[in-house]
Amino acid sequence: MSKPLIGISTYLESARWGVWELPAALLPAGYPRLVRAAGGLAAMLPPDDDPAAAAEVVARLDGLIIAGGADVEPVRYGAEPSPRTGPPARDRDAWELALIDAALTSGTPLLGICRGLQLLNVALGGTLVQHLEGHTGGRGVFGEHTVEPVPGTLYASLVPEASSVPAYHHQCVDRLAPSLVASAHADDGTVEAAELPGGGWVLGVQWHPEMGRDLRVAEGLVRAAACLPVPNGA
Repeated sequence: MSKPLIGISTYLESARWGVWELPAALLPAGYPRLVRAAGGLAAMLPPDDDPAAAAEVVARLDGLIIAGGADVEPVRYGAEPSPRTGPPARDRDAWELALIDAALTSGTPLLGICRGLQLLNVALGGTLVQHLEGHTGGRGVFGEHTVEPVPGTLYASLVPEASSVPAYHHQCVDRLAPSLVASAHADDGTVEAAELPGGGWVLGVQWHPEMGRDLRVAEGLVRAAACLPVPNGA
């Protein structure tokens, strides 16, 4: 059986390597490593000038990851920008929202990581906390904290016990979108995972599994993308 093809969203930045300094489509190497370790094939998806192309792109994939990164522009969820919110990444917002819409429409398995969870929530009508005080992770530094799964959810079927996760917390879910359910929380009640019930495989996590060693969430995505059953009937 061929390995499922998992697309991962990327972003455009000016980058320097060797003698070159040019605009580049960037993605931390942990993302494709995570996909490969979980049994899939990784494909980088740079932003397209035409978000309408997202449906054609997603149609060629078996699964989709929306990667972490820049803050979602507050206008997307009807808020004024906080002084602590980063500069807008409008092209990326538009492209990744189009990818999410295409995946939801087509039933393509979807995993949102950090920003990916936040953007999934915004796409479905939720809002965000623009700066989260008192959580792990200084500027550009990952920390760890514990998340507790909600019994009976997709996430709990993958990771049934409380677990320590790598995270860089700056923004998070505020009002959860009506169609999503929370499937994990931090000790202070912060939504750490959310999913779309009622068929399909749609999950977002607030932390960064590509920075850790636990493959279970990524393996769940790859199994769904390959149309394989969940082990042990979980």
